[in-house]
Amino acid sequence: MGVRRLALTPPEAAGRRWVVDQMRALDLAVRVDRIGNVYAHRRGLRPELAPVLIGSHIDSVATAGIFDGCLGVLGGLEVIRALDEAGVETVRPIEVAFFSEEEGARFGTDMLGSAVATGRIPLEQAYALIDRGGVSVREALEAIGFLGEAPELLDPPHAYLEVHIEQGPTLAARGLELGVVTGVQAISWRELQLTGKSAHAGTTPTELRCDAGLVAAQIAVEVRRMATSGEFRDLRGTVGVLRPHPGLVNVIPGRCDMTVDLRSPDDAALEAAEAHISAFVERVAAEEKVALESRQTARTATVRFDERLQERIASAADQAGLRYERLVSGAGHDAQEMASICPSAMIFVPGENEGISHNPRELSTPEQCAAGVSVLLEVALGLAQEEDA
Repeated sequence: MGVRRLALTPPEAAGRRWVVDQMRALDLAVRVDRIGNVYAHRRGLRPELAPVLIGSHIDSVATAGIFDGCLGVLGGLEVIRALDEAGVETVRPIEVAFFSEEEGARFGTDMLGSAVATGRIPLEQAYALIDRGGVSVREALEAIGFLGEAPELLDPPHAYLEVHIEQGPTLAARGLELGVVTGVQAISWRELQLTGKSAHAGTTPTELRCDAGLVAAQIAVEVRRMATSGEFRDLRGTVGVLRPHPGLVNVIPGRCDMTVDLRSPDDAALEAAEAHISAFVERVAAEEKVALESRQTARTATVRFDERLQERIASAADQAGLRYERLVSGAGHDAQEMASICPSAMIFVPGENEGISHNPRELSTPEQCAAGVSVLLEVALGLAQEEDA
């Protein structure tokens, strides 16, 4: 089963309203901030203490599965439900949140809502981002009724926890039931617009062409070479968007829009890869007489998660008899933004179908999801009973 729930669209707004209804059904106090992040608050015995925050996102890429992000939000609500049914009162409040535009699939900047909440991206800069149709983030928030009034800058929580599908094959391939996430690798996104000259494919001599499509193809091949050469440590490179214009069989592309996604767990390696591909793009564009416009749309450094929280997750997994492994996340998550303001950690659950994600075949079984959320409950409860900072 697949979904298409791009951030701040009518389908995502319907999802937002449904989740808010679930929050209110649990008697949680709901607030919406000025970037559209939604927080649901469960009272604690000492309301003045910073809450334990559980969160993720509900927006998706264009061809998504049903687990990415949603598991963390619905899992958080299940934690609240379990505490309510057991009659457990916690010293600290507990909050469950979902953040706006985590995927970056509509407005081009991933972890947007959590980056605004933690102060990395200023609110006005976020409001000014536009989608391919020229609609701004602010306009989209207004259109769906989620331009909230709560301050966008989040007071540091006591801790942040996120349960998520792995989005990769490692856990399933090794017969493991849980992942203790040690951190998130560095990520660089760049948009390129290559402008040459459209001309007839049959009558224009090769040496007289200004072929934007050719330059784009060379860049795509170089990105793959970089990822496989070993020159840049553990580099992963992807050209996810490549749109030639006018896109006709018998016309030389006069313009080509494309993206370059580079990732590495080594900050220095990623910086070197960025410098290399920038120089390469400039050189091949000049050689083919193609104009270049380049824009960085996302850039995050390697993030290390709190070791104390990692140990708590591992201990809870041990107590539950779950087999686990410590691993670095290859995908970006809201937890990496939260790590800048409070101790943060993530729990991964394995996926079927070789852990495929961003795909309708995305699948984690009820048993896999339950194991991850049970560990989430154990760790969240322990944190919520702490009186000391």
